[in-house]
Amino acid sequence: MNFLSLIESKRDGQTFSLDQIGGFVSAYVAGKVPDYQMAAMLMAIFFRGLDVSETRALTFAMRDSGEVLKFPKDSRPLVDKHSTGGVGDKVSLPLAPLLACLGFRVPMISGRGLGITGGTLDKLESIPGFRTALSLEEIVAQVQSVGCVICSQTATMVPADKALYALRDVTGTVPSIPLITASILSKKLAESLDALVLDVKFGSAAFMQTPETARELAQAMVSLGNECGVNTRAVLTDMNTPIGSAAGNWLEVQESVACLENRGPNDLRKLVIDFAAHLLVQTKRADDLDAARISAEECHASGEPKRKWYEMLAAQGCDLDAFHRALKRDDTAPVIFEIKAERSGFVSRCNARIIGEIVRDLGGGRLRKEDVIDFSVGLDRLAKPGQQVKSGEILARVHARTNSHIEAVRGKMQSAFEIAENPPAESPLVLEVL
Repeated sequence: MNFLSLIESKRDGQTFSLDQIGGFVSAYVAGKVPDYQMAAMLMAIFFRGLDVSETRALTFAMRDSGEVLKFPKDSRPLVDKHSTGGVGDKVSLPLAPLLACLGFRVPMISGRGLGITGGTLDKLESIPGFRTALSLEEIVAQVQSVGCVICSQTATMVPADKALYALRDVTGTVPSIPLITASILSKKLAESLDALVLDVKFGSAAFMQTPETARELAQAMVSLGNECGVNTRAVLTDMNTPIGSAAGNWLEVQESVACLENRGPNDLRKLVIDFAAHLLVQTKRADDLDAARISAEECHASGEPKRKWYEMLAAQGCDLDAFHRALKRDDTAPVIFEIKAERSGFVSRCNARIIGEIVRDLGGGRLRKEDVIDFSVGLDRLAKPGQQVKSGEILARVHARTNSHIEAVRGKMQSAFEIAENPPAESPLVLEVL
């Protein structure tokens, strides 16, 4: 294979064949194409794009670069939810056990955070003893017995995506809709799903800043997902404000447990119920969304998802005694600092991007993939838009490792919130369903 000619071909706007795409993906995974040439190819794709057939071919080539999950025949549909990432986005944690209790099998292969975007695996690894690295056999066995698993992809699952994403991340080629689509769907196709719901976020802390770009990405993924035989639906959700009232790995685990105990924040609960309802409709287990929401709400209120959560934790090695002791603690880090309102009024903004930057700068996020996460840091008791506050009241608590960490983020703290005389216009959490 003459890889240079392929780079030149895409540079000049030509279309690849299925065999050409499959060939260069296989060659790269096998170490026959150097990073500098693949970086040039990614940049050519970034500027020239891929059409629908090329994107489909790339998705399948990436999926087929490794092993896929194979499940025995079962009346329970295989389903999953994927989020494009945000601040305070802990939806997957209470959603997986709820779906299992609704009669689904949930092989939820999740990722880590980078920058201000929180990662599901990072949250789970703040739990004492919890294992996210499982073998293919362990994943299948747990899904069959417990009904759900949340773990990392194995070394043999979609290795092409691991390699290509790492290269995209350092070459400025991440924001390419065909490359994002192939990256996400190749991993989800490797789960052998029947149905998939996508949480595509837009706003200040989202990868896609505007509803228009989020919609373009959602349409591309929904179209290709359905073409590939997975019933796929996308929900456009607002990421200008953090989800829930906590941001930071362990703090979000605590809030997820609160959600499972029917005392969590309304926006988190709404998204959990909505995604479960969509999957009920997609798999024809409910006639419409209204009926599906009622089923999801009744199941959520029953307490069964909380019991399923602990069953999943135990199956993945959690020290439940240590976990329960940690849940009882109100503070998670050595230093607690309160951000207070400088005047009375209504919270008009809780800036998710700034909140995410504070968590990252405290050590709760990554600037580089190799950075070590501090699970204990973050913010909680976040005042959300529309909330009335008096001067001196708490807008948030900052959990930090040291006083010097507090000083490092002090300049950002107050700027994360805006107070107005009148309540702000309400922004819908869910903008659109595709």
